[in-house]
Amino acid sequence: MKDTIQVDIQDHVALITMSNPPANTWTRDSLDDLSTLVHELNDNKDIYSLVITGQGDKFFSAGADLKLFADGDKKVAADLSTAFGRAFETLSQFRGLSIAAINGYAMGGGLEVALACDLRIAEQQALMALPEAAVGLLPCAGGTQNLAWLVGEGWAKRIILCGERINAAQALQIGLVEAVVEQGQGLEHAIAWAHKAERQSPTSIAACKRLIQTARKEPMFAGMGYERDAFVRLFDSNDSKEGVQAFLEKRKPNWTNS
Repeated sequence: MKDTIQVDIQDHVALITMSNPPANTWTRDSLDDLSTLVHELNDNKDIYSLVITGQGDKFFSAGADLKLFADGDKKVAADLSTAFGRAFETLSQFRGLSIAAINGYAMGGGLEVALACDLRIAEQQALMALPEAAVGLLPCAGGTQNLAWLVGEGWAKRIILCGERINAAQALQIGLVEAVVEQGQGLEHAIAWAHKAERQSPTSIAACKRLIQTARKEPMFAGMGYERDAFVRLFDSNDSKEGVQAFLEKRKPNWTNS
């Protein structure tokens, strides 16, 4: 793992920090490192949630370094877009809760990594944008898809087609983020949310997350069927048995993520 992606395990939470100053831009190596890391976290049953943030107090992430595209090489573009897609799709499929603590500018691929998370907290000074069309490009790591799903087609078009920058208050108003906090408080609040999720069964969270995301591509009647099937499958888990027993015994459950 390169220094551009740092991870710190705190109990059941993995804290991921994008660390590539001055703007925490993505590189091919850091994208591959993120994919590898999320796979490793998925395999670690002690990890229930992850929080991703940017190093410093100015940038969450400015996305890709445009110098990578200066030569107009289509092979480079194809390789990097594939790496972006693979990394952020892997992040979106993390089995637990993922939270972006947006602590500054989140531009292009910097906003797209936040869009790949389940929840987003923005510090009040944060600015968010997908400005790729201004340089003849487009968001290629889920931006056109995830943004429209979150905020609706109209706001997605204002942000992408008109190049509008969104401040934290606007982001909260349109549903791009779930909370706005004071400067310097994003990480603390994100970790607090992760600890809240630890009260729930991690096997239940994984199942619920899959079902919620299924609603993006399946009709509701199909999702309802998947929901009932998933409910029954949970009875094969130790956590299901533990959760019911703990409730009946009026004690805190001891989750094993199994």
